[in-house]
Amino acid sequence: MSDFRHQHVIRASEIGQYAYCARAWWLSSVVGAPSANSAELQRGAAMHCRHGQAVWLSRVLVIVAAALVGLALFILIASIIAR
Repeated sequence: MSDFRHQHVIRASEIGQYAYCARAWWLSSVVGAPSANSAELQRGAAMHCRHGQAVWLSRVLVIVAAALVGLALFILIASIIAR
């Protein structure tokens, strides 16, 4: 039985590449031929990175907004009780 560490992990992007063009997948995965559009791939990777950062920031802002709403409600209730 082969060791799990030596097995190739198939990524979703590889499945998509194979579905789009099996020959392109074979050239990059088996032969190791470099892609002809590496500049576009790098630009796409940078765009994905920026999008990921924007999604992370939006999640943080939602948490901060929820905390501020909770704090405002606490202050409101405390002021009503203190009367």
